[in-house]
Amino acid sequence: MDNDEWARPPYRGYFGPPGGSMMMLPQSDVDLLEFPLNLEYLETEFFCWAALGYGLDGINANLTGGGPPSIGGQSASLSPFIRDIATQFCYQEVGHLRAIKQTVRGFPRPLIDISTANFGKIVETALNMTLDPPFNPYENSVNFLIASYILPYVGLTGYVGANPKLITPEARKLLAGLLGVESAQDAVIRTLLYERGMSHLASYGVGVAELTAQISELRNELGRRGVKDEGLVVGPGQGAEGVTLGNVIAGDRLSLAYDRTPEEILGIVYGTGNPSQHGGFFPQGADGRIARSLVA
Repeated sequence: MDNDEWARPPYRGYFGPPGGSMMMLPQSDVDLLEFPLNLEYLETEFFCWAALGYGLDGINANLTGGGPPSIGGQSASLSPFIRDIATQFCYQEVGHLRAIKQTVRGFPRPLIDISTANFGKIVETALNMTLDPPFNPYENSVNFLIASYILPYVGLTGYVGANPKLITPEARKLLAGLLGVESAQDAVIRTLLYERGMSHLASYGVGVAELTAQISELRNELGRRGVKDEGLVVGPGQGAEGVTLGNVIAGDRLSLAYDRTPEEILGIVYGTGNPSQHGGFFPQGADGRIARSLVA
């Protein structure tokens, strides 16, 4: 680390509750901790709208930083069991926002698109077909789980990628805590979908496991860095130790979590494959120094 890391510009981050002692963080740690706020805002809005019928503004408006309301959120038609899980995810994401913002200043919530049109476009692109009726993530529990499959995994690969780049123990501890819960959320979603893997989406004749594989392949294509994403069922030799076909938890050949860079993540959540070209979940782009530095 060169001396400039601590000098441009000096930044004080909180560790612990507001009003607690302050500690200097290198700018690189600040940037790496602020970047995932984009994904945490996105997940908060989707899970809270689906579970509760309102987003972050209805829970803690101060955490929005005055950012614009999200687009297209709806209360989902969920079974009591799935609604309970979605509610837990919602409040976990609120906690993640608070944890990050107690450590770094952060930025206001960007404009986020969680509309049926946006999710529908992702699923149609993954399947390379037009769906009639269009895919609606809020229509039922299975559709909600498929839409949920799209989100936490991207964030967790970003946390894995950021970990070796962090300098301070405090930043690493925060990231480890975030990664642990994001990974658990992804595991819950994948397990619930795996249980339904051989069932078909009635309107489309597409199997749940097949759809997850296609969504994962789309993310690989948009990330442009090879295979870092896998569906619920894989081909011979691709599962754990080359033995299993079931793939309830995605991992590399050593069953370790894949990593992604901010550039890969932006290409995926923008839906463009280009970290400089806004779209998808962030119509006006993500925020933070890293995301802004990549704008063409």
